[in-house]
Amino acid sequence: MKLRYLSFAILGSILLSPLLGRAQATTSPSFIWWNPSEATFPVLEGKVWPKDTKDFYDRLPARAENKIRKAVWNLSQESAGQMLRFRANSDQIKVRYVTEGRHNLPHMAKTGASGLDLYAISSDGDGLWCAGKFAFGDTIEYHFRNLEPNDAYHKLGREYRLYLPLYDAVKWLEIGIPDSTLFTPLPVRPDLPIVVYGTSIAQGACASRPGMAWPTILSRNMDRPLINLGFSGNGRLEPEVLTMVSEIEAKVYILDCLPNLVNQEDYPLDTVQNRILEAVRMLRQKHPNTPIVLAEHAGYTDEAINPTSRKRFSEPNEVLRQAFAQLQSEGNRELYLIPRKDFNQDVETMVDGTHPNDLGMMRYAEGYEKNLRQILHEPQGEVSTTRPIIQMREPGNYDWDARHREILRMNRENPPEVLMIGNSITHFWGGLPKGPRARGADSWEKVLDPQNTRNLGYGWDRIENVLWRVYHGELDGYAAKQIYVMIGTNNFHLNTDEEILTGWRLLIDAIRQRQPTATLTMVGVYPRRQQEKRVQELNQRLAALTQEMGVKYLDSGKVLLKADGTIDESLFTDGLHPNEEGYRRLSGAYGGK
Repeated sequence: MKLRYLSFAILGSILLSPLLGRAQATTSPSFIWWNPSEATFPVLEGKVWPKDTKDFYDRLPARAENKIRKAVWNLSQESAGQMLRFRANSDQIKVRYVTEGRHNLPHMAKTGASGLDLYAISSDGDGLWCAGKFAFGDTIEYHFRNLEPNDAYHKLGREYRLYLPLYDAVKWLEIGIPDSTLFTPLPVRPDLPIVVYGTSIAQGACASRPGMAWPTILSRNMDRPLINLGFSGNGRLEPEVLTMVSEIEAKVYILDCLPNLVNQEDYPLDTVQNRILEAVRMLRQKHPNTPIVLAEHAGYTDEAINPTSRKRFSEPNEVLRQAFAQLQSEGNRELYLIPRKDFNQDVETMVDGTHPNDLGMMRYAEGYEKNLRQILHEPQGEVSTTRPIIQMREPGNYDWDARHREILRMNRENPPEVLMIGNSITHFWGGLPKGPRARGADSWEKVLDPQNTRNLGYGWDRIENVLWRVYHGELDGYAAKQIYVMIGTNNFHLNTDEEILTGWRLLIDAIRQRQPTATLTMVGVYPRRQQEKRVQELNQRLAALTQEMGVKYLDSGKVLLKADGTIDESLFTDGLHPNEEGYRRLSGAYGGK
């Protein structure tokens, strides 16, 4: 399971009290409750129009009701793809909610159609699935027990992601935890979302639980918000719906509607082709540079034994390829086509020959991820240093996610010219955004502030954490002049030198992809107590790597060594982090005296 993300906002943990428990009198007195619809900031991820919907969990704005077909409007009230994030340090969590109970689907588990799914996140960003006891009635209840509320680095609780029903309309929902435990609602993430416009397969049929729908799996694996505009039986590339889709600022648009356009009596092939052409043109007019992905029909898993009716997807796929070629000939850039084979469906992957089971959903997600990583220039490898991931370490005395948000804001409002990317050694030097401490503030202010330098150091970061930050916008939207990267010391206890080098190589490529005109300098790992020999040997290999890849190398940390090659303890606070004089000496490599 590839679940690698963790994010927290500085919103102030809530020590839940009866003030939040409007239903306390009618439930167990040891539990108190939070209703997301009463939040003062956006908390429902997967919702594009937070202030414009008729009901809180609707997927389209209220104004769409009179502009789209009734069937699409009704389906848009179902909560597919929506998710709530919160932080809690309790050993149990309850969720109670009411739905309209619209569907009785014999081929889909009720836990997928109307149920919930809860995932927890570790301090290293690993996803942890939570099993819950559930009861379906007029009010549906889930109870997640025996949760490990903290780990080695979490004393204030871990993050949770709660995925909402795929095929039902949520009317009301509350999350409850035991009294006197901490609860922090978290805001929607700032990343541009993946936007999916599709059919019942995209909406989630027939996943056994919401977390197993392919768009949800893709969202977790890519660690990005995702807007699910799958409409069962009604994903037909209609201009009225595409008008709504085009209002969304997206990281990438996915159009996967062919399964609802195979009936040639209702949709002749020329109609299908025209809808494809007009859909892309409409999106491209408003979003000239955003990638658009067209997906072929993945086929049916009983087509070999039922060729008469099941082969009907072949001609629409050919029409899609023809439309794709025509759009390319018109000069459309950032347009991509995912072939049927990439979804890898077989006789074991569908419930009814059409709708994927959990295995089929995994195959869909893998096909999309494989292509999106190329399209978005977000490759990952097999070793941990090449798998982008976030982290959260409470002893670092700062909020990792809040720092990321602040850097994105500052980069938009005041683009930097020089970037210092690193871990706590960079973080605690000085500059903006401010960290919990600044041991070298004087030298930073004297040497780096005049160069319009931004501190992109994060305490406890490893190579893979920096890779995540690069993939998630910290280098986007401006052109830096100089970029210094000093990262890797926190990988020493986890990775071999070869794995660290592999991570550096991928990181260099990722930075150059996003900042092609900047001068990139890889800074050798600073010396650390009892690791001097390993640091020296690894830095020699980094120097060779930078020469091979055509970027610069700087061994600024040598000023922290004595003549015998061991660290000068007078320049450190703890054998790893420099003190004020250590930072002053380091500043000489960046323009200081």
